[in-house]
Amino acid sequence: MKTRSPFLNYIAEYMLVRQYSLRTVDTYLRWIASYIHFHNKRHPASMGDNEVERYLEHLVLKQNVAPRTQATALNSLSFLYKHIIKSELSLNLNFARSKKQAKLPVVMTPEEVKLLMTHLNKRYYLIAGLMYGSGLRVMEAVQLRVKDIDFDYKCIQVWNGKGNKHRIVTLATELI
Repeated sequence: MKTRSPFLNYIAEYMLVRQYSLRTVDTYLRWIASYIHFHNKRHPASMGDNEVERYLEHLVLKQNVAPRTQATALNSLSFLYKHIIKSELSLNLNFARSKKQAKLPVVMTPEEVKLLMTHLNKRYYLIAGLMYGSGLRVMEAVQLRVKDIDFDYKCIQVWNGKGNKHRIVTLATELI
């Protein structure tokens, strides 16, 4: 997570010590760096609500980002000002919100899934089957341990999943 900027390195270290996921750290650093570059490399401590509003509007009007992308950028900057700069942003920020329509997800038919699974290498079949059949996320599947699988009740216990939450999911009979 090393960057050329001591300031960004400090933010990364701050987040890692507080056990933020590596993906969150990477995402936040990218948005914070983009914000700083947008304002000609001014230090965020010398900026405030007006600069954040201009940056968020730029994302919508010039880069045409989706609402969730804009929300992620706002969350990154809120984190920056609240935890690093120690000066929270106003709750009444006035900026153009993205109105871009969310795309409907493309869903595979059961036949397409079967076809895909038949073409998978044996090495990847189990993990793909767990992700599809039990609804595991990538990191949950990768971090799965044998002790978390209950074959009698056909379920899997997921510990510290997204949002550090625990949950129980079903285990497809075909995967036993």
